[in-house]
Amino acid sequence: MVKRPLPLSKVHALLEPGPVVLLTTAHRGRVDVMTMSWHVPMEFEPPLVGCVVSDRDFSHGLLKASGECVINIPTKDLLDAVVGCGNTSGRDTDKFARFGLTPRPASMVGAPLIDECFANLECRVVDKRLAKAYCFLVLEVVKAWRDPAVKRPSTLHHEGSGTFMVAGERVVTRSRMP
Repeated sequence: MVKRPLPLSKVHALLEPGPVVLLTTAHRGRVDVMTMSWHVPMEFEPPLVGCVVSDRDFSHGLLKASGECVINIPTKDLLDAVVGCGNTSGRDTDKFARFGLTPRPASMVGAPLIDECFANLECRVVDKRLAKAYCFLVLEVVKAWRDPAVKRPSTLHHEGSGTFMVAGERVVTRSRMP
């Protein structure tokens, strides 16, 4: 096997953290949805998720002010909305209307669920210690929703530069990880 150097700017594509999600936030009548790829599960119970929400994003201010959000998990059917939400600012655009997304009331937080997503995680910010240096927040999932009809979701995984991979093949082993 012959290997070649890889530019450091491409390393993230080798370590993509999971499916691309749509993060919804709300505060004082302002609502936004942003595309997010930088997130990581941190704990099983209570379920904790670490994420990066840039302080340049409109959603950052709403999340900082409200302390809550919803992680909405789309499938490949929403690719155009995922890309559109990632390339548009919520400061001056209603992204729900523009990209055909349906907001639904959450049960535990003020941010809306996105009806078209097969799963939704209502979250509260529980740790901001790395927010100033890295825009990194720890969220606790306080309520989770999933469409039982979606057996094998075709989630999107960002490889960078407008390229996505779609989850598909499932490999099962007899050995289990702890």
